[in-house]
Amino acid sequence: MALLIVVTAVVLATDRLDRSAPEPLGPAPGAWTVVPHTGLSAWVDVYDWTVELGGPHPSVTVDDVDAMADAGVQTMYIQTAHTRSTTAGVMEPERLARLIQRAHNNRMHVVAWYLPTLEDVDADLRRLTESAALEVGGLAVDIESTAIVDVAERNRRLLDLSTRLRAALGPDKVIAAITPSAVHVQVVNPSYWPAFPWAALADLYDVLLPMSYWTIRTGELHDGEAYTSGNLERIRASAQDPGIPIIPVGGLAEDASLDDLAGMVTAIDEHASPGGGLYDWASSTPEQWAALAPLRGLQWPVPATVDGHGS
Repeated sequence: MALLIVVTAVVLATDRLDRSAPEPLGPAPGAWTVVPHTGLSAWVDVYDWTVELGGPHPSVTVDDVDAMADAGVQTMYIQTAHTRSTTAGVMEPERLARLIQRAHNNRMHVVAWYLPTLEDVDADLRRLTESAALEVGGLAVDIESTAIVDVAERNRRLLDLSTRLRAALGPDKVIAAITPSAVHVQVVNPSYWPAFPWAALADLYDVLLPMSYWTIRTGELHDGEAYTSGNLERIRASAQDPGIPIIPVGGLAEDASLDDLAGMVTAIDEHASPGGGLYDWASSTPEQWAALAPLRGLQWPVPATVDGHGS
């Protein structure tokens, strides 16, 4: 049955989806572009690869990076810093450098990511700029912390951090915002983050990466295709920017069925999104990556759509 579902996932792909499973595109030279955010991506957090927060035997090692490449993953998103760490900047730089280099050896892109709490914007900015200085092809800011309870102040700090980050990196480097699910903030729990600043973020970032985790929903929302479609539709309308790439992150992997991953692929195709990812690598299976294989090779701008924002 699992094999049948995987085959079905591939068949669902339209002509826009590349069935030929091309070689990974490899690190792009020069300035950061949209390219590392397109295609098929896997996510790794500090609880998987560091000793400080993950324990003496990390669950993600350089061997896992090889396995990602074998599974067709084109980009590794790796969390590079954490507010719980005793390190003020990038965590365990030597171990991190080995993972990044192994990804490059496998012709994979690497994008660094970090979750700011906004409690100390200066500290958040330092961790982000240090992450950007690594041998990576992009940076993504994980926007989900509600440590600042007052929503107006939270939004003010978020936009202050984002504006300062853009100024520090310059106008030509493509940066991504990892956002909450629009279905979450607009339908499931509007009190979680009222007046989420979609349009302002679309002005400051070049790519939006919504956490489209249908696996934590119940009822009709526990559906890979419907939930992914709902997020892409709502964010496109809320961002008020027809040219910004919106690339969903599916998950959580340990609870994602192959049927739902096939549905996610269908939704990505129907909404002309240039890629997708799965959170996270450590809890995923080879069968899941096979189901997501049609996402490999997707590009931005998508043929017959508006030109990309920031590409």
